[in-house]
Amino acid sequence: MSEIALDLQGVTSGYKASVVLRALSMSVTGGEAVALLGKNGMGKTTLLKTIMGYLPKQAGTVRVNGVDVTRLPPHRIAREGIAYAPQEHALFQDLSIRDNLRLGLTNVSVFDERFAEIEPLFPVFKSRLKQHAGTLSGGEQKMLLVARALMMRPSIILFDEITEGLQPSVIDRLANALLWERERHGTTVLLIEQHVSFALKVADRYAILKQGEIIDRGNAKDEGAAESIFGHLRV
Repeated sequence: MSEIALDLQGVTSGYKASVVLRALSMSVTGGEAVALLGKNGMGKTTLLKTIMGYLPKQAGTVRVNGVDVTRLPPHRIAREGIAYAPQEHALFQDLSIRDNLRLGLTNVSVFDERFAEIEPLFPVFKSRLKQHAGTLSGGEQKMLLVARALMMRPSIILFDEITEGLQPSVIDRLANALLWERERHGTTVLLIEQHVSFALKVADRYAILKQGEIIDRGNAKDEGAAESIFGHLRV
């Protein structure tokens, strides 16, 4: 049986005096993909920022691959093999595509090998590595953000609404990239999403977050999963 890759127990956090997450507990098994869904303002992004140490934990514990990272700063948490692709674009607009991709590597000598592996997933970048990231379209920037995360070869990736504002063809490409990554490297994924069909295609399980608490969980491949999720999102 696979070990727990990401484990949150009784986590409470927020912004100064404003509590957003309330004693939240959840876990993701190694190699598993879990989609966290919910309306805007329910604490989904707060959860990822709390895991990564950008927001302090007021209570509870967070473990990454068995290591207690509850009080560690973001750069130390990242060293435990976790990559974070935030909702707001975290690209260096004035740097080239190549340089943005290199930022995900601790050893730049492996760039060519790593890029050759992911290039079929994102062929748009092959002849444009010198192009500045700021000149890319919104969809291309999202693809670059995902490509950079995959270049890192992390054991865990956190994605925050990577499909927001994207056209269907780009969403399909991102879904295929994540499925490929999981099959090829056994990467663990925690996915924050509003796009239900994308989430269910990529994930094994789903959870619904409402006002900082998980109110429902289920198997993403169950026949009634989409109906159950939409029921929560409509309320």
